[in-house]
Amino acid sequence: MSSLLLLTNALQPSTEVLPALGLLLHSVRVAPAEGPALVDTPGADVILIDGRRDLPQVRSLCQLLRSTGPGCPLILVVTEGGLAAVTADWGIDDVLLDTAGPAEVEARLRLALGRQQMTGDDSPMEIRNGDLSVDEATYSAKLKGRVLDLTFKEFELLKYLAQHPGRVFTRAQLLQEVWGYDYFGGTRTVDVHVRRLRAKLGPEHESLIGTVRNVGYRFVTPEKTDRGAEAGESKAKAGPEAKPKTDRRSPDDGPDTASGRGGPQTERTPVPAKARAKA
Repeated sequence: MSSLLLLTNALQPSTEVLPALGLLLHSVRVAPAEGPALVDTPGADVILIDGRRDLPQVRSLCQLLRSTGPGCPLILVVTEGGLAAVTADWGIDDVLLDTAGPAEVEARLRLALGRQQMTGDDSPMEIRNGDLSVDEATYSAKLKGRVLDLTFKEFELLKYLAQHPGRVFTRAQLLQEVWGYDYFGGTRTVDVHVRRLRAKLGPEHESLIGTVRNVGYRFVTPEKTDRGAEAGESKAKAGPEAKPKTDRRSPDDGPDTASGRGGPQTERTPVPAKARAKA
């Protein structure tokens, strides 16, 4: 038996929000669907969020819950018409129709708890690359210990790139992976978010997000950037390379007799004494 927390503003019992709960043996507590109300609320194995009405407010609540890191799966309860509005940026783990039967509800609860245990045991919640650390649990990123003030999409983009260092992604791929299949905006959105991310990383670290001309973007590992900087510094210290000395005489200058260079020397034949007397 699991402990469930149902967040709803409806003046109805939990069995009216999700009737199948009345046929299951789980312990269900109800709390207002508001951020401040969660401070004093005891923990739960699974949080159910009533999303049958006021979808914009419910979306904000889901993102708030995900950013604060509740430490348990978030399952959204919606009507069939509300399914069209749900996207990946809501930050939920699963979705349930309010008309779902007890067998389906039980299966989804079991799977959500199982996934939570697997990710908790095997997957690190923090991604580290040099001075950059990205914490998935608290939806926060730090650079040299300084917390970066990122929007939800900026964080998701930085996290996705940092998870695949060195790999090049096209703008279309990033749009699909970070914004979702149902996003109808253009790839220009990716460029805008990359520009904002670089500005927040600062001049010293903006090169962490590299541009691959005519392709897209990639996360540059700090080791590579450091090696490039060191190579540039050593070149600057060494100065220009010394050019080998060359003989600047033109081919028409003739042999250099003074130095003994400039062509083959002819051997002198001795003249006989008789020939010298006749002369």
